[in-house]
Amino acid sequence: MRSLLFIPGDSPKKLDKGIGSGADALLLDLEDSVAPQRKLEARAITLAFLKAARSAQPRPRLYVRINALATGLANDDLGAVMAGAPDGILLPKAEGGAAVSDCDGRLKIWEARHNVKEGTTDIIAIATETAAALFLAGSYTGASPRLKGLTWGAEDLSVELGAEANRDRDGHFLAPYQLARSLCLAGAAAAQVQAIDTVYIDFRNDAGLRRECEEARRDGFTGKMAIHPAQVAAINEVFTPTAEAIKRAEAVIAAFADDPGAGTVGIGGVMYDRPHLERARQLLARAGKH
Repeated sequence: MRSLLFIPGDSPKKLDKGIGSGADALLLDLEDSVAPQRKLEARAITLAFLKAARSAQPRPRLYVRINALATGLANDDLGAVMAGAPDGILLPKAEGGAAVSDCDGRLKIWEARHNVKEGTTDIIAIATETAAALFLAGSYTGASPRLKGLTWGAEDLSVELGAEANRDRDGHFLAPYQLARSLCLAGAAAAQVQAIDTVYIDFRNDAGLRRECEEARRDGFTGKMAIHPAQVAAINEVFTPTAEAIKRAEAVIAAFADDPGAGTVGIGGVMYDRPHLERARQLLARAGKH
């Protein structure tokens, strides 16, 4: 998934528009974008949307961001939306692998109650929204086969840290949030799941969004969350391997195939070793060519 678009779960109009946004996944939100007094209504609206949208072809993947496990609202969220068989759950304020295992256990119960095939509901965890979570970013390995990705967030973390800002005047993340970003990336690599970059909240700043997408791709992220449909096209473009990158990856794979016992190969005066081979395979997999 390259682009994952947040949509408030209490807005039928925005939910309907999301289907045609071009996003690879919709994040149907029951948490931060929904006021406490509208949680019940948001569950009903989200469930109705899930039931209607699942039959659309083609369609984006459908994830529901439930409320955090510690709030006491998560079970009510799951009890409501699992009847719509979402593709996955976005778990906010996750504190390590234990939180994912906890969510896994709850999903098993609700899958059984709603006749959803066991294990078919994936999990993406937001791994950096609390201070405690930062110390647990390396604990996701083996937490659950449902875990498909880790992402990170700076807004809730900045509140917990008591910070005045999380970005500098040029829009770059400040040191504590650079750390959170790096821990998410490393945690995802360790758990062998997708690393998904956080949102860019200045949705009218196209240049800033593109810069942040390119920096994320450079560092190893393979997708990015969005808060506005206008961001989807740029995110998809940046995180789609280019024809040039695909050609280069295919050349690396072909060179090693021609000499299976080689530890390194030379292409156009450049030496490539086994890590480059694995990187080439990963890129072609993202491009749907391997």
